[in-house]
Amino acid sequence: MKIGNRMFETGKHTYIMGILNVTPDSFSDGGRFNRKDLALARVQQMIEEGADIIDVGGESTRPGYQMVGEAQEIQRTAEIIEDIKKEFNIPVSIDTYKAGVARACLKAGADLVNDIWGLKYDRALAGLIRESGAACCLMHNRKEADYHNFMKEIKADLADTLSIAREEGISEDKIILDPGIGFGKTYENNLEAIYKIGELHSLGYPLLLGASRKSVVGLALDLPVTERVEGTLAITAWAVMNHCAFVRVHDIKENKRAIQMAEAIREGWQRG
Repeated sequence: MKIGNRMFETGKHTYIMGILNVTPDSFSDGGRFNRKDLALARVQQMIEEGADIIDVGGESTRPGYQMVGEAQEIQRTAEIIEDIKKEFNIPVSIDTYKAGVARACLKAGADLVNDIWGLKYDRALAGLIRESGAACCLMHNRKEADYHNFMKEIKADLADTLSIAREEGISEDKIILDPGIGFGKTYENNLEAIYKIGELHSLGYPLLLGASRKSVVGLALDLPVTERVEGTLAITAWAVMNHCAFVRVHDIKENKRAIQMAEAIREGWQRG
């Protein structure tokens, strides 16, 4: 698939979406990169370490987060996206579920819209994505973790999202799906979604797995957010083995190496 000016061979390789939170309150790195110079320095570092896409977020969506207004979110994100596109040759994603924010950021140069509500929060977002020709990552989410048949319902919910995308005319080759680790799910749900991620290939779209430093890692290892790199790497290796096209992570260098090793194992034995 094409994102910005770059082609991604989503069936052959796992690519890295690097996280850039320009917020004061993100669960892992809030306040670290909400100055222009710090943000651009971080982008350069991520690119040098192997990031393939930069995902810019202007509103924390950690558990219990407080929604910010569109104007404030635009103020946080649009200018930095414009600066990234001027300074670096890399696709940029805007992490938002609001059409107004997406419109401003697409105008600033964003190449992908990363929507945590899978087009179900703001229906105008789907039409905007179609009109812009941008790619999109559509995530599974629910307000409550209430399931009777977990994976079956995840697939059904994502099928509903895909129906919206089709109704609005979003190109099939512009869609990525995300199971939504940490969103509308219990700890056990999150483990199951990771373990069974391969089942979502039946929907027919590239998959993104985003569990970097999240509570599922903290709970499994009983570790704070600052000590969850190794747990994240295990999930990244699992993503590779299950042919996920993208992982969304904070620690680029470490995850790049984990991908290279997992792909060597996955592909190397066939050439032996």
